[in-house]
Amino acid sequence: MPRARAPGRQRDAALQTTTLDPFLRSVRLLRDEVQSFSSYPFSIPAVRSLHELELHPHVTYFVGENGSGKSTLVEAIAVAAGFNAEGGSQHFNFSTRRSESTLHTCLRLVRGTRRPKSGYFLRAESLYNVATQVDGNVTALESHGGRSLHEQSHGESFLALLKNRFFPNGLYILDEPEAALSPLRQLSLLTAIDALVRGGGSQFIISTHSPIVLAYPDARIYLLGPDGMTQVAYEDTEQFALTRDFLLNKDRYLRRLLEPR
Repeated sequence: MPRARAPGRQRDAALQTTTLDPFLRSVRLLRDEVQSFSSYPFSIPAVRSLHELELHPHVTYFVGENGSGKSTLVEAIAVAAGFNAEGGSQHFNFSTRRSESTLHTCLRLVRGTRRPKSGYFLRAESLYNVATQVDGNVTALESHGGRSLHEQSHGESFLALLKNRFFPNGLYILDEPEAALSPLRQLSLLTAIDALVRGGGSQFIISTHSPIVLAYPDARIYLLGPDGMTQVAYEDTEQFALTRDFLLNKDRYLRRLLEPR
């Protein structure tokens, strides 16, 4: 008699059987076009060691310390895919202050056979600028729910984007979305991602510090650090391990951090 599968294994099998060709299969650094690996952003170890980076057909995460290049890489992928550097859909074309790196000029996106029917680049640090552009355009305002994003909290405006601008068969690139979301709302984000991946054939590329946002199963996680970029398991990320250890040993951590020396 065959053994019953655990619920998690059943779900993983379901994900595998519904896998479609990804919109973006991989990202290549055109190393011959880099003028100098000693100058930013090519001096960042994760970028300097990059040749070709395979993307997961469902969800790819980038994690690492501040300054490791997560946002720089995500921004470059988004711009190379046709999105505005400050965020929005591919129809957005504005610049509050040019600050994007030149990395996108040396990236080649290896595309799949499918083409996305929708897409959005959302970065927490410039959501205010996107909201201002939306308010100034009646058509854009209607497509974002009809209510000014400035009249909503940071978290509410993010969820309004999820509800009104994230559709099936879309390519969605998110830069540290947890900055706008409470832990409960981060769980809501996971639910939305799952609906768009399993029921909608979408693909996500996400940089994050959050162990909750990072928890989507059957995803690929890349750790960016001083030695370059490596693929890691969820349980091996600092986001998971440090958070778990702190919650299990809160008093010990606080004594060590806060007691006078």
